[in-house]
Amino acid sequence: MAAESAVDDRELVTWWGLVVEAYARTTPLLQVGPVAGVDIPGPWFEVLLRLLRTPGRQLPMTQLAHDVALSSGGFTKLADRMVRAGLIERQVSVEDRRVVFAVLTEQGVAVGEEAQRLHVVALRQHFLAPLGVRRAGELASLMRVLRDASEAQRGAV
Repeated sequence: MAAESAVDDRELVTWWGLVVEAYARTTPLLQVGPVAGVDIPGPWFEVLLRLLRTPGRQLPMTQLAHDVALSSGGFTKLADRMVRAGLIERQVSVEDRRVVFAVLTEQGVAVGEEAQRLHVVALRQHFLAPLGVRRAGELASLMRVLRDASEAQRGAV
């Protein structure tokens, strides 16, 4: 603990402020905008990416709500809009009727893949180019440590 307390309080606040500012200023540069006539807000994109990367392209609604940091009610509204846009559909689990899956539609796959392609172009320009491969990898590794520590704390409460 001695090493952690060796950092001046003001410097610690500045470090965190830099993390928050960098995220806030970079995030708008990484938005993909409309794809195939469908506007893709940030949370929609997160849902599309998570479903694209999951075998079977389906996840329980409760897990997706947690993963994209929305309340159950907030995620239900988001899912309703994505269903109306033709990107996902709801499917009740055959094993447990209490579980409802969000499943990518064919249109959802097409829109998600194009959105991901556009996102990668922006990531290369606004994340990888300024940092380089080594530092971008180090930052990702550090953010994983922070995420996992936060999740462990959340589970302990």
